[in-house]
Amino acid sequence: MRLFLIILAQFLSGSIWFAANAAFLDQKFLLSAVQAGFIAGTLCFAFFNLSDRFSPARVFFACSTAGAICNLAGVLVTSASGMLLASRFLCGLALAGVYPVGMKIAASWYPKTLGRALGFLVGALVLASGFPYLIKAIHWQGDPGLILGVTSVLCLAGGLIQVLFVGDGPSLPRGSPFNPGVVRHLFVNPQFTASALGYFGHMWELYAVWASVPLLLAVMVPTRSDLWSFAFFAAGFLGCAAGGMLSLKWGSRRVAGTALVISALCCLISPAILYLPLPLGMGLILVWGLAVVTDSPQFSSLNARFAPQGYVGSALTLVNCIGFFITIFSIELVTFWIRHWGIETAFVLLAPGPILGWIWLYKKIPG
Repeated sequence: MRLFLIILAQFLSGSIWFAANAAFLDQKFLLSAVQAGFIAGTLCFAFFNLSDRFSPARVFFACSTAGAICNLAGVLVTSASGMLLASRFLCGLALAGVYPVGMKIAASWYPKTLGRALGFLVGALVLASGFPYLIKAIHWQGDPGLILGVTSVLCLAGGLIQVLFVGDGPSLPRGSPFNPGVVRHLFVNPQFTASALGYFGHMWELYAVWASVPLLLAVMVPTRSDLWSFAFFAAGFLGCAAGGMLSLKWGSRRVAGTALVISALCCLISPAILYLPLPLGMGLILVWGLAVVTDSPQFSSLNARFAPQGYVGSALTLVNCIGFFITIFSIELVTFWIRHWGIETAFVLLAPGPILGWIWLYKKIPG
């Protein structure tokens, strides 16, 4: 029951991540602003060691509350794009105390089965990312305030669940203070290097696909695109959960490598999707939604396993920040391509990410 509550809290509080993308037609810089805020937030949290100095459950609640307020502020500044981007940046800042801290809370309760728990937690975040599209599909009426208002309430509810009904576990892991100097130690271990580079390739594709596939669906099924967008993210939840279970038998490398191959193939054949029979094209998109994120929790596991001893917290913080920094460039590249040359060939630009990720993963890490 407690694991369900942890997952539910992560889902509810994570629902603000893509709220503006669903609420506003103009996608320019909206998601990149959230990513930039998340990068700044994770560095601040790590540098000041906040989730070690304070109760992680209370940190989660405080950041969920702040995220709900900043998300709701988008209703008041819809006509001022600069202010809207600022509110999205602040949402990303708050999410830095939700996503990583939620994983730390899970580790405090389930240290021996963390791999399975991570699969469900990352899956919950994926499902949360698509949830604003479900709200839009059910009751939209052209009102951005509806999506932002509902997701803000959900975000606050997630924080309340975490602090009132979950709390900090008996095996609360403590992290070492953030040390920027760890960079010189990071890539001494070739297995950590391979895992980190594989993660970077994965991140080059992930958020750009998440941001742009709803636009592709708007072309394919214009009257049902929001419902199918939610289904796309829901497939990712299933992929993360199934990948977590499979990793117990296959190992994280094999699960991540298989997902990278499938995702790379989807990128390469994406120009044909609009010309396939609709059921086949939609099926391919659901497979893509499953594969594109299945490797996320597995890379988290691999990076933690091969990180330099004594620097695990700092190493993971830096690798995650680099990964999210990469997403800003791929999101904006695909957005620019779509705006000038259309969506048909845009996703091919993302194929090098999973291809190189697979090469790096299998070059240095034993099966």
